[in-house]
Amino acid sequence: MLLPSCLLLSGLFLCSADPFLLEAQRIMSTTPAIDGHNDLPWQMLSRFNNQLSLPAANLSQLQGTHTNLPKLKTGHVGAQFWAAYVPCETQKKDAVKRTLEQIDVIHRMCLQYPEALTCVTSSAGIEEAFRTGRVASLIGVEGGHSVDSSLGVLRTFYQLGVRYMTLTHSCNTPWADNWLVDTAAEEPVHHGLSSFGKRVVKEMNRLGMMVDLAHVSVETMNDALSVSSAPVIFSHSSAYAICPHRRNVPDDVLLRVKETHGLVMVNFYNDYVSCSSKATLAQVADHMDYIKRVAGAEAVGLGGDYDGVGRVPVGLEDVSKYPDLVAELLRRGWTESEVRGALADNLLRAFREVEQVRDRLSLEAALPDDVPIALEELQGSCRTRYGYLAMADQTC
Repeated sequence: MLLPSCLLLSGLFLCSADPFLLEAQRIMSTTPAIDGHNDLPWQMLSRFNNQLSLPAANLSQLQGTHTNLPKLKTGHVGAQFWAAYVPCETQKKDAVKRTLEQIDVIHRMCLQYPEALTCVTSSAGIEEAFRTGRVASLIGVEGGHSVDSSLGVLRTFYQLGVRYMTLTHSCNTPWADNWLVDTAAEEPVHHGLSSFGKRVVKEMNRLGMMVDLAHVSVETMNDALSVSSAPVIFSHSSAYAICPHRRNVPDDVLLRVKETHGLVMVNFYNDYVSCSSKATLAQVADHMDYIKRVAGAEAVGLGGDYDGVGRVPVGLEDVSKYPDLVAELLRRGWTESEVRGALADNLLRAFREVEQVRDRLSLEAALPDDVPIALEELQGSCRTRYGYLAMADQTC
């Protein structure tokens, strides 16, 4: 049992009535948190039109957001997947351009704050950032609509540093169904992944890009789990059994996540935590406990969804609060190894396995998939048709 104690940290002698918080800070000093999803780049767009040079956009002093550089340091965040998110309304319009701009702003964040952030593209890069004390910054594209049904765009995104793609956001693509088809709001179109959607997953495996199943329908989850030869992640989802919201992961899928060595990075949005407008830190821990019980401690991670949601739990008001969550897990009897896993080791293990699949496929001389989606599957949207034989251009 932990007893009240004092701890020497960074030259300061700290005493606390909460020994679990001191223990959390000790653990996080060597295993900082990897968070699977943060929408700060969207805040940069919506508030500043991606003008990082504006005084109000200074990440060292940024106000009115869940995230800034001092909060990341206080929260012992060692790696962050920044979301390159653009809304579904960009689909069939300027989604690719808009996504490229969000990828660009993430790269510029690293360039503008090199003392605090370092853009990396591998599990080894994350570990190196841990050693240097900077926040490893990775890119996740949030929504398959961002590639405009193009495997060439997918490959280009990978070359630009994207290391996961969420197969859908809250809208269907021409090749995958989103979570809303599991509600009364929408009807299924593909009943999971289309044949092209399955090829998207296989191409992501070949590239070494993680398949993210947050936001997708249950049928899409199961199709992706069946097709993928590498572990999948849920970058910001929680447990359906605790909060029966269709953005969360049901038990049968949790069991498949366990079998395939995947990861569920728990979301902090109140509506997905408590199925109401209010939630608490303890309820987030309930989700982590439940996923650990069903899928194993190796399947638990953190995906706060900070700066992408309007309501977060009491006790987890911003990214500085991660030590308080870790303290709660320790209070509940999580072992140090389990805590280190949820913080970082589980994601690093899944990422390494994705990289190993990529390397194996490379040794097998797997070639890029160069067969485009059928024109009729693009749902008649307005675009030029070069390459599709005997097809006249459609005018807008």
